[in-house]
Amino acid sequence: MKIVVCVKPVNEEMNPFDECALECALRIENAEVTVISMGRPSTVNMLKRLTRLGIKRAILLTDPAFAGADTLATSYVLSLAVQKLNPDLIICGRQSVDGDTAQVGPCLAQMLNMPQITNVLSIDHINGEITCTSRMGKESVKLPALITVERIHVLRFPSIRAKTGEVEIWNAKDIAADIARCGLKGSPTRVIKTYEYSAGKRKCKFIQPEELMDVIQQEKTKEKVKIDFKPSEKKFDEVWIVGEEPKDIALSIADKVRVIERQLPENIAALARQYKPKVILWNSDSWGRSNAPRVAALLQTGLCADCTALETDGEKLYMYRPTFGGSLMAKIECITLPQMATVRTTANTQDEIIVAGGRGAKDDFDLLKQFAAKIGASLGASRGLVDLGLASYDMQIGLTGKSVSPKIYLACGIFGSIQHTCAIEQAQTVIAVNKDRNARIFEYADYGIVGEIRNVMERYL
Repeated sequence: MKIVVCVKPVNEEMNPFDECALECALRIENAEVTVISMGRPSTVNMLKRLTRLGIKRAILLTDPAFAGADTLATSYVLSLAVQKLNPDLIICGRQSVDGDTAQVGPCLAQMLNMPQITNVLSIDHINGEITCTSRMGKESVKLPALITVERIHVLRFPSIRAKTGEVEIWNAKDIAADIARCGLKGSPTRVIKTYEYSAGKRKCKFIQPEELMDVIQQEKTKEKVKIDFKPSEKKFDEVWIVGEEPKDIALSIADKVRVIERQLPENIAALARQYKPKVILWNSDSWGRSNAPRVAALLQTGLCADCTALETDGEKLYMYRPTFGGSLMAKIECITLPQMATVRTTANTQDEIIVAGGRGAKDDFDLLKQFAAKIGASLGASRGLVDLGLASYDMQIGLTGKSVSPKIYLACGIFGSIQHTCAIEQAQTVIAVNKDRNARIFEYADYGIVGEIRNVMERYL
């Protein structure tokens, strides 16, 4: 079996999700594994290290023409390289930790006209088809196919006697690439500006641990206030949404919304070609993140992932999302039509109180569970706790999880990156518990307790 693993360099190291993808490939019996990466010439050092793991080939796609590529242009270059290799299976990490878009895998699958399974938790069987357990359940597709995997394995170390192999270098000419579709030239999404994110900041009142229950009881009695999306001064006449979920945010930028049923990407693309909408919005759930990139590939248009806000001047759509690992917010435009985005929508739950744990709560998560049960709260988690395997994905709150709007959100051991705070903006009251007084979460909390989680929780159990 011939397997291609696509890996991305992030600060000269391999993207953690791609490490899992490579380990998955190496665990498949009798597999010939080829690793390909698109990057600067210095990426060769990362690939050389991987040759000691028993892979058959390592290929670096590098050319000045590839610089500045968005997900569409990146997928195009990768697709040409993969076509030359003609594999039975392509394995990609679910997403990169710097971009967090999860678009390249599905987009690449569409360009190769292959079926896909995304968010894979385990590979169960391969024999003419591949059967996996994903976040959607059991899924099977015929080979050749592409899968994207979660952080389900730790990449092995090379043996002491393993030798370093050669890395092949391919440029645009080697893969017969159309330069107009590569790099910045071929990228329909453009970052207009980046800036420090300040929306959602609150004035934090620090309290003592013994005051926590009084504050919770006080905030529970307050009437819930719905937070609406800020409407643009000018609006589109009409935008399309796939499914009902993005309707509220769509109405902030359009006078009329047309709802398209969830269906095959080919059908949605055909409708778009026929009626030529200016904008198509998708929900940022698993289905939207898997299918919107395929439609983008079919229409050769841009797609901005996980937008937290939208605005328009009546002609152009401006999309806002966290970037650079969550330290900044980016304003992005799409220079092709239709302009497409997956958008964050608030989970439709009746949670009055959510108790959420972060990486800082890894040793105290059982206490948080007990406390949540005692006060009748739901349990949540940051991505850090989910990545550690201590909480399930359906509990994850944040850019790559879900957005929530409870009356009270109690964040314990959560530092408060943009990816997390943008998902709790619609919480009426945020209470943070963290031993680090300088933790960013306090800037987005109404109340704060500085201290060890255990010391705070044990007094109430």
